[in-house]
Amino acid sequence: MAYIARALAPQILKAGKAFSAVLLTGPRQCGKTTLLKHLYARASYVLLEDPDVVSRVRTDPRAFMEALTPPVILDEIQNAPELMNYVRARIDAAPRKKGQWLLTGSQEAPLMQGVTESMAGRVAVLHLLPVSTAESPKVSLIRGGYPGVITRPASADLWFRSYVQTYLERDVRAVTAIRDLGTFRRFLALLASRMGGMLNKTDLAAPLGVSVPTITEWLNALEVTGQILVIPPYFENFGKRLVKTPKVHFVDTGLACHLLGIERAAALKTSTFRGPLFEGFVASEIAKLQVNGGSRPEIYYFRDQQGLEVDFVVPLKSQRLALIEAKATRTPTPAMAQPLRRLAGTITGHPTTAVLVYDGNEPSTAGSTLAPGVSALTLSEMLAKLM
Repeated sequence: MAYIARALAPQILKAGKAFSAVLLTGPRQCGKTTLLKHLYARASYVLLEDPDVVSRVRTDPRAFMEALTPPVILDEIQNAPELMNYVRARIDAAPRKKGQWLLTGSQEAPLMQGVTESMAGRVAVLHLLPVSTAESPKVSLIRGGYPGVITRPASADLWFRSYVQTYLERDVRAVTAIRDLGTFRRFLALLASRMGGMLNKTDLAAPLGVSVPTITEWLNALEVTGQILVIPPYFENFGKRLVKTPKVHFVDTGLACHLLGIERAAALKTSTFRGPLFEGFVASEIAKLQVNGGSRPEIYYFRDQQGLEVDFVVPLKSQRLALIEAKATRTPTPAMAQPLRRLAGTITGHPTTAVLVYDGNEPSTAGSTLAPGVSALTLSEMLAKLM
């Protein structure tokens, strides 16, 4: 598989010069191990999913650690959380040596608890998502950005089926008890069909015959394992009564398309899910831009009880807000800009940038004014405005 240069690389190298340990989290198969091996080619490598390795760790963790010569990559560290205390001891014995312990993990929340308890102040935590459009032109709405898919698009369907059956279900079951995998698979497909809408757990639970608390557990497991983005409503009240229910998007629209049975571009063009999928694609690219800059995803949406809705509100520097509407069209019209104009007109105290993102690759004309105060831009142009 050809190496794909990742935008997060400078942040990792910077962290490696300042901290003794670097922890890279993110969903399985997004490229964490490949990235660390590329950046630290001389580091030794240990996969903590190998049964023989895990057995050695369980039997004698001290001897296991003493046999390691840093720098070392400990892959999937969540499978051996007991090693954290030994890593801390090795760091404390040589605090001036930086970038010696390079850790990866796929289950962020349980992993973060271990780091908080035993590695505070010693480890830099960074997050990697699948490949972005800025990192590879092969990333697309229908294929998403997992390296294994974009490097072998002809095998995309097989890859996604294997991913759901092995990596995703294994990680999710490690986070929460799932007794009926068939029902869980149906839940995944149902959730994909609801992406972009306001989250209604009762609406998800009823057709599956499970409880609302079960849906809550499953959603939490998907968020912890890096499969979904939960988009909360914007919290500031601009003199309006706001809706408080979040929205959900899949981090990878290729996976969402697979769950919806959309395998070809022609089918996507005529699908009723095209609009929500494009909205999710925009959300994912915004999140990737943020995490590749070393930040946490910070994306909101706006909806008031009178029905005014804007897809995304993204905080920028200097108290600015980017108001973004995603439209799966190649021909944006001024009428599509009205929600952006209405919301921008109610905001005081925050300079705003209002953008309608359309589904096209051809750059817009200079200025690209769709309506007063609203620009119509391609996805790449919009992302450039957020940097």
